[in-house]
Amino acid sequence: MYNLKEVVNKPNRLTSGHRMCAGCGAPVTINGVLRALKEEDNAVISVATGCLEVSTCTFPYTSWKNCSFIHTAFECASATLSGVETTYNKLKKDGKISDDKVTKFIGFGGDGGTLDIGLQSLSGAMERGHDITYICYDNGAYMNTGTQRSSSTPHFADTTTTPSGKVSNGKAQQRKDLTEIMVKHNLPYVAQSALIGNLKDLYEKSEKAIYTKGPTYMSVLSPCPRGWGYPSEDLQTISKLAVDTCFWPLYEVCDGKYKITYRPAKKLPVEEFLKLQKRFKHMFKAGNEWMIEEIQKEVDKKWEYLQMMEKITNEEN
Repeated sequence: MYNLKEVVNKPNRLTSGHRMCAGCGAPVTINGVLRALKEEDNAVISVATGCLEVSTCTFPYTSWKNCSFIHTAFECASATLSGVETTYNKLKKDGKISDDKVTKFIGFGGDGGTLDIGLQSLSGAMERGHDITYICYDNGAYMNTGTQRSSSTPHFADTTTTPSGKVSNGKAQQRKDLTEIMVKHNLPYVAQSALIGNLKDLYEKSEKAIYTKGPTYMSVLSPCPRGWGYPSEDLQTISKLAVDTCFWPLYEVCDGKYKITYRPAKKLPVEEFLKLQKRFKHMFKAGNEWMIEEIQKEVDKKWEYLQMMEKITNEEN
């Protein structure tokens, strides 16, 4: 049973004093995920280059506690983690590592290091069947280097490489859906969650992902005040609206079986989520209403798909 008081009283494995921005969703996400670890268990953490890495491991300091931390390049966090997991299993088999403690292997990367530069590495690790968990803290752009678009950047979003103006309406393409791509890898567990929007959801999915045997994957929405353009104190509001508008639906796929884990009591129009962010402000100018309508169609289509897949896979199983 999930107990909020017990969970928040667990010691943080990502300590305070890191250099992440105020109002950033990433450190809340990472702490939320790592709290799902049993206190007595070890963890090996592999992190791709990005905001999380440069802000939590600046030599000679580190914000990581009670775990082994490995920073690798953008493209190979998953390859590094799978290599460590393989080495660990060999040493354990040879009797060079004791069975006294459980060790879990967890990777973190932003959308740039996961959906783009690290996709080949991630796909390979998942396909080979390593007993690892990979979490993408998805903030929808390359925030560490100046808010350039990634394949996870939402449709029509304004970034430094897809600026909105007289010539462009922002990013011309829809975002890549890596959660569904991971489902097609036939993994035992895949999930999509959010941080402050539903801490119980994040904890329970993290626990399932970490303690499910084999390769598992999670996408977690991680708002960025700098890149999205919202006041730092609005992190909770932004996260909740992403979930309640179904812009970021919460669901899991366990052995191919879909389950929607949160249904808003009242599904809000997507403009409620968009209007609080500067990256979408051009969409609210006279004559640009069609962009909001287009995103609403995309959101509704995805929501209908998830409801259909939940029904179909539950009937089949």
